Amino acid sequence: MEILKIQVPEGFQIDSFDKSTGEIKFAPKPKDIKERIKHFDDVLLYHGINSDVFKKECSFLTDDEIAYRQLRLIVSALNEDFPPDWQNNNQWKYFPWFDMDDSSSSGRFSFYGSDYQSSDSFCGSRLCFKSRELCDYAATTFIEIYRKFFTI
Repeated sequence: MEILKIQVPEGFQIDSFDKSTGEIKFAPKPKDIKERIKHFDDVLLYHGINSDVFKKECSFLTDDEIAYRQLRLIVSALNEDFPPDWQNNNQWKYFPWFDMDDSSSSGRFSFYGSDYQSSDSFCGSRLCFKSRELCDYAATTFIEIYRKFFTI
């Protein structure tokens, strides 16, 4: 078997490959991470993790433990692997704030807003975001995963 290596142009990704003709089509990569991450499968793809392998690795875990692993991957992907610098008090870090009031119409759990921390923290460092926009997006897009992490 012969191998031909093709350099994918910067800013593009492989869109399709026709085995019969050998034709490869490229499409521009979406620039905004929120356009690339819409579902948890997109998060796995971002990290190069096979979904069947992830499910198998999590098969012995409880729902909240699985949700924690999912949230760590979600935050890492949306932050584009940007690590929070806890030595830098000027770097803001954001985390979602949820309303778990019994009177909530969404079953006792809804996204309320986001907050930031500088030197103090009320959330784990692996679960904070580099911007309020990413935090709000994650909290609304992945609210069911947050629900499993916090309430089950």
